[in-house]
Amino acid sequence: MAFEVGKLAAGLSRRLGMGSGAIIGGRVAMALQPRALPYLGQGKQVVMITGTNGKTTTTQMVAEALRAAGETVSNATGANMLDGHVAALMRRPQAPYAALEVDELHLAQVTEQFEPAVIVLLNLTRDQLDRVGEIRTVEHSIRRALRQAPGAHVVANSDDPNVVSAAADHPNVTWVSGGGRWKDDALNCPRCGAFLQDVERDWQCACGLARPAADWTVDATGLIGPDGEHRDLSLRLPGQVNRVNAAFALSAALVLGGEAGAVLDRISGIEQANGRYGAVSLAGRTVRLLLAKNPASWLEMLDLVATHRRPLLLVLNSREADGHDVSWLWDIEFESLQDRAVTVSGDRALDLAVRLRYAGVRCEVASSVPAALAAMPQETPDVIANYTAFRDLFAKGVRP
Repeated sequence: MAFEVGKLAAGLSRRLGMGSGAIIGGRVAMALQPRALPYLGQGKQVVMITGTNGKTTTTQMVAEALRAAGETVSNATGANMLDGHVAALMRRPQAPYAALEVDELHLAQVTEQFEPAVIVLLNLTRDQLDRVGEIRTVEHSIRRALRQAPGAHVVANSDDPNVVSAAADHPNVTWVSGGGRWKDDALNCPRCGAFLQDVERDWQCACGLARPAADWTVDATGLIGPDGEHRDLSLRLPGQVNRVNAAFALSAALVLGGEAGAVLDRISGIEQANGRYGAVSLAGRTVRLLLAKNPASWLEMLDLVATHRRPLLLVLNSREADGHDVSWLWDIEFESLQDRAVTVSGDRALDLAVRLRYAGVRCEVASSVPAALAAMPQETPDVIANYTAFRDLFAKGVRP
């Protein structure tokens, strides 16, 4: 009965244009049945994907890989707290597989209730400090979550000291190395606070925490597995960051019995993930939408747009879901945008314009995204937007 009422609430939300129903349906079901999550997860092979950056894309990759083995449910809209998990699972309660994105601070709430088959830990960097707090808080929470799930198989980032600290004591870990570029949040040992020497290589701390040997390593053309075999990795999704995401997804799928070739074939066909990297029509212009919400993800997206000279629009908000503090703008090396045609917009466009000025980047400030696009040359621009700006643009955009 609880799930039927929840489905009814979700459907009503969609019909009234109040949202996708991805949260309200689960919230209603949980109010009527507090143990809804473990009940729905019983008998399923559930993969939970968490981390600061890359959750949505990697979740879509895992879901696509699992569909080769059977029906799979996923919280594709990004509703990544317990109510979103319940809403996703109750849509197809008989599905044998689930790939669920989970907010970093809510993983411990999940593992208090039931034990996923696989937990994927992507990375930990500063993000939404107003809500989440410092990285050490998140690392402690994830370490507690893993202690509550000793039977899960963990797929974790061997290059991130914060992730290593969270996962190192777990009895069953597969380590993935992709050579993460953002190091500023991982210069000190998460366990004792000591400075970590040579964090880009085989770092180790006097307290005993050290970089583990990788089972999967991503290189310039593919990835090398535990058997030493090199597998080509050709994706439609752009950038090194997505090659690393694919390695995590492959490793998770193999834990559940997937075949490497079939998994990579399915992952390679993905073109966008809930709007990320996808083309949409905005104000009569076709644009490519990119999400960047913190220094680490801005670094990756700036690398991505460095491969061309098309017009570039940066959109920055600071609403509750983004975090109100935008001081992290000063940690990003915007100097790579010198000599580019750059326009800025959004609630905090002026803050971004000031930061760009100090980076030696000339930019135009637009009152709105439509105004910015109307003034741009007739090429397909890239739009890099943080969370709420991206969400609003994707909702308004028309998919080709």
